[in-house]
Amino acid sequence: MRLLPQLFANNRAWASQQTRRDPYFFERLCAIQSPAYLWIGCADSRVPANEIVDLAPGELFVHRNVGNIVRPDDQNCLAVLQYAVDVLHISHIIVCGHYRCGGIQAAFGPPTTDPLEGWIAHVRAIRQLHADELASLPDDGARWQRLCELNVIAQTRILSGLPTVVRAWERGQKLAIHGWIYDLRDGLLRDLEVSVSTPAP
Repeated sequence: MRLLPQLFANNRAWASQQTRRDPYFFERLCAIQSPAYLWIGCADSRVPANEIVDLAPGELFVHRNVGNIVRPDDQNCLAVLQYAVDVLHISHIIVCGHYRCGGIQAAFGPPTTDPLEGWIAHVRAIRQLHADELASLPDDGARWQRLCELNVIAQTRILSGLPTVVRAWERGQKLAIHGWIYDLRDGLLRDLEVSVSTPAP
């Protein structure tokens, strides 16, 4: 419990620093949020969305879960998506995975009966779909890295077929979906070049 007071101290220092830099910072935050981006990323504590793209509070709408997964039955994710697209009118949805993701690694292990298993079943399905490609890679590390990428690609495809996104495109709203991956080893993002901005034919 001794660590908790430190978080409040950190918060006070951060708020004070923001006010010194910009006396109207919090006043503007109270007025409205108008981010251009929805970030769907992993809950991993080493992948803080705003920090790695150097955006301030109010500039990035964020949804995170284990494995940066988009499931059509996940009401939490669907609600975030609808609010971002229909209310905030964001222009870009970024699905960002990362190498060395524990959620993705779990999909290589034996099935269990815990809540995580139910969540990563979708990743196991992606692994099975690409079993031949993954088997052709030289070692477990390469397979893990590639499944991290394949998972991001799959989530962008799922997003492009969700009703909220399809309706936005049908009414002419400018909206693009992107798949990125973050490398913990050097702190850099990589575009997987699977962007889509129109519905599938």
